[in-house]
Amino acid sequence: MVPRRIERLAGLAIQVVILCIFLVGVYTRNPSVVVNAVLALGATFLPAVLRRDWQIRLHPLFGLWLTLAVLLHAAGMLGPYNYIDWWDHVTHTLSATVVAAVGYVTARAVDEYTEAVYLPDRFMFVYILLFTLAAGVFWEVLEFGARLAAEAIGSEAVLVQYGLADTIVDLVFDTVGAVLVALFGAPPLADTIDSIRERLERTGP
Repeated sequence: MVPRRIERLAGLAIQVVILCIFLVGVYTRNPSVVVNAVLALGATFLPAVLRRDWQIRLHPLFGLWLTLAVLLHAAGMLGPYNYIDWWDHVTHTLSATVVAAVGYVTARAVDEYTEAVYLPDRFMFVYILLFTLAAGVFWEVLEFGARLAAEAIGSEAVLVQYGLADTIVDLVFDTVGAVLVALFGAPPLADTIDSIRERLERTGP
């Protein structure tokens, strides 16, 4: 297990890199780099907020997992998305694992909190896939909308969408990320599920 101190130092290093990406975007007057860097930097603070304000116990690797995903996305806006074929595949797979993990721990915590809900393991596998793909479709719609909006006002798109073939490939790698969590995500996420269930018990009726 990664010690919390190493996790914090690695997270801080990633935040510094994202800040540098933001400054590059400002210097080059590239709004897509700036906006995505700001959103990525904000996302890196989410694990600390969940731990401090919501008392959610997260696996030490989760923070690095999330920050690495947003770092690769922010860095991709500098050019790798256009020049490195596999970059988009990696970012979609990593992001999909994060989304799948969120869907899994939320559903499983509710399942353990109330007897009114029963989610068998076979259903959970399908649920994780559908939840992740739904989020993936929503993201692709955002990309498409961002492109149309940028074309309408004559500016650079904040999110880039390369066509139907690219969308299908993105969803394939979203599925890969979901399957990885469905097959191997339960053990490292167990403590997080317990902490969410405990919070529901404290705040529930």
